[in-house]
Amino acid sequence: MEHKSIYIASSQPRSGSLLVAIGIMEMLKGHYGRVAFFRPVIENPDIEDENIRSMIEHFRLNIDYASCVGFSAQSYVQAYTQGTLDGQIEMLIEKYKALESAYDFVLIEGFPRSYFSPYFDFDLNVLIAQNLSSAYIAVIQAQNKSCQLLQREIQTLHNRLEKEACHHIATFLNRVSHDQIQACQKLQLSSGTTPPYFFIPNAPELDRPTLLEVIEHLGATRINGSDDAMQQWVKHKQIAAMDIESYASSLKEGSLVIVPADRSEIILFSLLAYQSHTATHICALLLNGPNTLSTTIEPIVQDLKIALPIITTHHTCYDLPLILEEIKPSISHLTTKKITFAKALFDAHVDKEVLVSHCHAKHTDILTPMMFQYRILEQARRKKERILLPETQDARILHAAETLLRRNIVQVMLLGNKRSIEERAKRLGISLGSATYVDADDTTLKTRFAKRYYTLRKHKGITPQQAEEIMESPTYFATMMVAEGYADGMVCGATHTTADTLRPALQIIKTDPQTPLVSSIFFLCLKQRVLVYGDCALNLDPDAEALANIALSSAQTARQFGIDPKVAMLSYSTGDSGKGPDVEKVRQATDIVRKRDPKLPVEGPIQYDAAIDPEVARQKLPKSQVAGKATVFIFPDLNTGNNTYKAVQRATGAIAIGPVLQGLRLPVNDLSRGCSVEDIVNTVAITAIQAHYLKEK
Repeated sequence: MEHKSIYIASSQPRSGSLLVAIGIMEMLKGHYGRVAFFRPVIENPDIEDENIRSMIEHFRLNIDYASCVGFSAQSYVQAYTQGTLDGQIEMLIEKYKALESAYDFVLIEGFPRSYFSPYFDFDLNVLIAQNLSSAYIAVIQAQNKSCQLLQREIQTLHNRLEKEACHHIATFLNRVSHDQIQACQKLQLSSGTTPPYFFIPNAPELDRPTLLEVIEHLGATRINGSDDAMQQWVKHKQIAAMDIESYASSLKEGSLVIVPADRSEIILFSLLAYQSHTATHICALLLNGPNTLSTTIEPIVQDLKIALPIITTHHTCYDLPLILEEIKPSISHLTTKKITFAKALFDAHVDKEVLVSHCHAKHTDILTPMMFQYRILEQARRKKERILLPETQDARILHAAETLLRRNIVQVMLLGNKRSIEERAKRLGISLGSATYVDADDTTLKTRFAKRYYTLRKHKGITPQQAEEIMESPTYFATMMVAEGYADGMVCGATHTTADTLRPALQIIKTDPQTPLVSSIFFLCLKQRVLVYGDCALNLDPDAEALANIALSSAQTARQFGIDPKVAMLSYSTGDSGKGPDVEKVRQATDIVRKRDPKLPVEGPIQYDAAIDPEVARQKLPKSQVAGKATVFIFPDLNTGNNTYKAVQRATGAIAIGPVLQGLRLPVNDLSRGCSVEDIVNTVAITAIQAHYLKEK
């Protein structure tokens, strides 16, 4: 049976249904162009539901909040007591049907069953799922439960759902310990008569408040620290009401230190300790009392430019510990680090292929930005290539490395001194877990690389001493790591120019023998499709031969990333309608492409409107395989390409991923110096996929 919705429901609060919903939403967004989120029951109609807001904001759902809301829990209870529950369900069905008709799929998150236990002798979630014809996923809070108890719970739940004719497709057991997983696997928890079940391990991090949650709860003011630092988990809470010696010896890693605002010596010591390689790294200072930093201390803090987060509140030292204990940590659209962590748990412990097969996800020709991103991350995860990141002094690189490691997308290699990188990561609240570190000061490697570079470049007049000096450059050293097989690919450019990234690659790695030209493409992710634009970053004014090489490389890159290449060789003229040297160049390039790859759909010269718009194509080139359906757009020169991709990006709100370099013997990719953490993650995944394909050639 095909379903257009999945209903996720738990038996009690804090069972982890939102974590499961986040994982499944990302999976659905990887298969469907338009996905909606719906909560049939919310707690308070006067307060915006955080689960709904998190889904809309994080997954950029094209839906308004009101469309995602059913009715309040109390309104169901009232309707039941008044005998009008059937009417309430009918109104709910109308709301849902509006979503079903407008979207490809609807993800529904129910309300904990235990809330209704005092009122109903039936499961409201099951009743709603029945009436919406939704597939059903159960979430069970498994903490401290024996395997025998879990087995009975799963079987009882499944029997009830079968009896109610609910299509039960999976069960998630959340907050399980390692020992529970091992014991349950030995017991063969499922007898084979129930749908698949998945273990989600207990994650203490998700039960810790972030610094941002502390600020929100206290109504505190931030006076120092970056936005990224606000995502740190608060591991401990300590009051600093002692001398410096006692304070220093009592500190715990990741502590929120509560200190009176007039204890200048504690504040200054904390700032210095934050910069130290040996001191314990605290999460933040929480200044309390009627005053903020004194006029003597504030200029010093500003002048030192130390990134230790400092927040202030009017609450007293005596009240704060109790007030902080009242915080109920949660996943929200503001706690982005927690969402990444939730996705990582889902990735690591859920067999998505099994789950997708039970969801009956249909193939669609639509390719949204989120679908494309999901696909490249999943594709990279299967390859597990070693990708080197040389710019470890940049906080964005370390944040991206944490995401890549948590989600197990690639093997991350970081260039630099391990101790220094880890100290910087700690200050940023970043865990780098299984990262591999490569010290650029390793004399054995530097000597080996310098000799190799001298061999490669001595015909250009490079001396052995110059080769040694060049290997002091992080980009040259990192490129040699790739060339010598220590890494499968490299991503650079957050703090270096394109020339800094590309020059070592051209000198050391060189071009693929089958592709005598290095070029670039951008992936332009529009609302419902992804286009390939080349070359918009490297080749200034390619001749016909070079233009043909760019087209062939771009088509090959498109295939690697699941895009069926239909190549448009762009010009200011379509077909035989215009003449001139620029048009002739494109015409010659098109002929070269057709000779080298007769099966590749290619059209040129063709204008942009005829390449992308089916109506224009019918008028100008009605018999073309490419016109109106092009997926790969080859621009005649850099000026045209660069301006066009930026114009399309700004005018449509498209996401531009790139430049992605093509034509090198081994993959090296360049970042924009204004790149985001998400840009870095995407580029690393793309580099890993390229590395795999180049190995297979």
